[in-house]
Amino acid sequence: MKCLNIRKLNICAFSIIILVLFSFNVNAEEKNTNVYKQLNMFGEVYERVRREYVEEVSDKELIEAAIQGMLQSLDPHSSFMNSETFDDMLVQTKGEFGGLGIEVSMEDGFVKVVSPIDDTPAYEAGVQAGDYIIEIDGVSVYGMSLGDAVDMMRGLVNTEITIKISRGEEEPFDIKIIRDRIKVQSVKARREGNAAYLRITSFNEKTQSGLLKNMKKLKEEIGENITGVILDLRNNPGGLLNQAVAVSDAFLDRGEIVSTRGRKQRGQQKFSATSGDISDGLPVVILINGGSASASEIVAGALQDHRRAIIMGTTSFGKGSVQTIIPVQRDSAMRLTTARYYTPSGNSIQAKGIVPDIIVNQAKIEELEQFSNRKESDLKGHLENPTEGNANLEKIKKEKSIAEVKDKKIDYQLNRAIDLLEGISLYKKNNV
Repeated sequence: MKCLNIRKLNICAFSIIILVLFSFNVNAEEKNTNVYKQLNMFGEVYERVRREYVEEVSDKELIEAAIQGMLQSLDPHSSFMNSETFDDMLVQTKGEFGGLGIEVSMEDGFVKVVSPIDDTPAYEAGVQAGDYIIEIDGVSVYGMSLGDAVDMMRGLVNTEITIKISRGEEEPFDIKIIRDRIKVQSVKARREGNAAYLRITSFNEKTQSGLLKNMKKLKEEIGENITGVILDLRNNPGGLLNQAVAVSDAFLDRGEIVSTRGRKQRGQQKFSATSGDISDGLPVVILINGGSASASEIVAGALQDHRRAIIMGTTSFGKGSVQTIIPVQRDSAMRLTTARYYTPSGNSIQAKGIVPDIIVNQAKIEELEQFSNRKESDLKGHLENPTEGNANLEKIKKEKSIAEVKDKKIDYQLNRAIDLLEGISLYKKNNV
């Protein structure tokens, strides 16, 4: 009787397995049928556009536009990169390109020189801050986008370019320049009182080395009177994840820096600090604002959670997602959001941002500030924050105003950071 019951159970279990497998196969077939149906619809639309659109469009343009539309519908940061945009991305992350060596902006329809970079072709040719570039190789830049003008000025090393300059009351004049290899310095440093001021403009392959070199130089210059470090990440749009981890690690002796969690197990990573602090335990103040995004927020979040730095300024952008560059064929790639990243305390900053320990609005108009009034949470299709409710997001969205004063020369946030370090230093001396 016992054996009979066991046999019945075995038969029953076998029947259940057959039913599950049958159900799985049916579901898989239905899913495949739906996919083929949708692909047939795409093919039908593609052919109709190809044959009947008012102007002829190449197959390449249509396919790339379709891929771009698919990726951009996912979230604001997923996109397709054709050969041209892929090359531009590689240039930005590598930190080297063939060009003139000038920082530029667009003003009144013309390209304005913000600053020539020392020891570059533009600097040697006499290009000055405040100059307007009105023509490039005989082509007027009026009406061009800044990106198009920059593309025209970049090119192969040792090739010649002629730019027409408008300077003050002088008659416009031509300058011929031979392009050279330009190394983008993502870390700029100077002494501010007795504080070491380090500004990181982006996170490229040269950021870690630039940080270490400049910190060593400032420590030697200031000497034993050094009060601390100001790490300026304002208007830094981000960049390479490994460089954000390296910058965080430079000021931490131990502990988690950031973790990433994706849909699959392989998308989960954890990055931890190694021993060694380049500032030797000095107080650190990090400046952020609405233009501080992605890798900048990783650094600020890590040092804030470990109480290694005081965060000052205004709430950051709130881009807490990780994009993976996936090559497609030989010369193109797709940028796909594959994970969210989390600060050491386990919080996601997606569509929320890093909230400063001390909120300080800037007391001058940021002429070049492109992101101050837009947050990740404002972007259509942004990923939701899995660790925060929507109620708190509304409060953060309202914190966008920047105070304006007539004196544009005063960097109020920086001055507050310097004062804070001086105060900490004075307190320590009085309590030794």
